[in-house]
Amino acid sequence: MATTYAKASPYHGTAMWGQYLDVWSARSIPPAVTDALYQIDPVYKFRPDLLAYDTYQNSDLWWTFAVRNPDVIRDPIFDFRPGNIIYVPTLATLKSALGL
Repeated sequence: MATTYAKASPYHGTAMWGQYLDVWSARSIPPAVTDALYQIDPVYKFRPDLLAYDTYQNSDLWWTFAVRNPDVIRDPIFDFRPGNIIYVPTLATLKSALGL
């Protein structure tokens, strides 16, 4: 049985073969003038889900920080370190880009 992933999922839009995902189809989040520069606080070390919850009230959007900042965050968990400066898109930007 094929499963459709939620719009907030990084896998939404990736084709499926039965119960298996095909090659991942990366989603994009375009830069916007409203993106905020943010220096990752120690409380969020290795926890993009906590920042996503505090910022968007949705921890499922943790992956958006890595997609928006590929030059800083290659590993979405272990590169999420205090002191790294990233762009944080607004919720309105994410709603537009992801169709939320």
